[in-house]
Amino acid sequence: MKKEMLSLNSWIDEATRWQQSLDDFLIDYNMRELECSEEDLLAKMQAMLAVMEKSVEHGLSGVRSHSGLTGGDSKRLAEATVGEHFVSLLGEKAMDAVIYAMAVGECNAAMGRIVAAPTAGASGVLPGVFFSLKKHCQLSDETLARGLVVAGSIGMVIAERASLAGATGGCQAECGSAAAMAAGAAVSMLGGSAEQVGTAVAIVFKNVLGLVCDPVAGLVEVPCIKRNGACALQALLAAQLALSGIGSFINADEAIDAMKNVGDSLPCALKETAGGGMATTPSALAWAKEYFARAHK
Repeated sequence: MKKEMLSLNSWIDEATRWQQSLDDFLIDYNMRELECSEEDLLAKMQAMLAVMEKSVEHGLSGVRSHSGLTGGDSKRLAEATVGEHFVSLLGEKAMDAVIYAMAVGECNAAMGRIVAAPTAGASGVLPGVFFSLKKHCQLSDETLARGLVVAGSIGMVIAERASLAGATGGCQAECGSAAAMAAGAAVSMLGGSAEQVGTAVAIVFKNVLGLVCDPVAGLVEVPCIKRNGACALQALLAAQLALSGIGSFINADEAIDAMKNVGDSLPCALKETAGGGMATTPSALAWAKEYFARAHK
């Protein structure tokens, strides 16, 4: 018998039927699947969150990538926010989410330790959202650990129904999936319903559908790091809409399936090959030529 595909819609329906919050339902589900206790499961989440927090700190120290292409921007942005002439276009939650997301991206580019959430190239989105909400919404470590279970479970559904790899589905499958995971978890951590979690996931994919993977010189730096910041904002936007009672005409599973269909339709040049998009602009090609010449010496 063919195994039934994972379904976020089904989990939401079951949690609602049993009158459980989605985090409670998914903790029970993961305990059964992993054959572990709730204490052990949440301890694993806490360990990953600790690494994420260290990654933010490392990125904010101003590290630069080995290529020299990127680095220091998260620190520069953080310092700018306290400057006398800083003009704030974003609220504090949104600004910190961007700063933290970029910091983890810069940590990754500098070969620091990160949690692939769900991939290295998209590793900043989820910690950006989580640690901004922790700071500004006074969320406890346990709440974040429970949120990470929700985020990881959403990622499992995306991985099975579509893809988490830029080489398969473009950046919509990497940063887009990270944003969907973060958005759903944010809704859960802030007390939203199971249905609202699914709404946030669907909204993210509607907003990032078709996002290509186009790393300059094949390095996970440009445009990846700033894209982590942008997708952290997408996650916050989707969570805000869902928590405000705004629904989505397209449900979560259908949005994920649509992302797969678009990813399958993208040409190879737009899926992590550095053969299109930003990677083939004159500036990118000139820098790549110089970089590879240095590397061959």
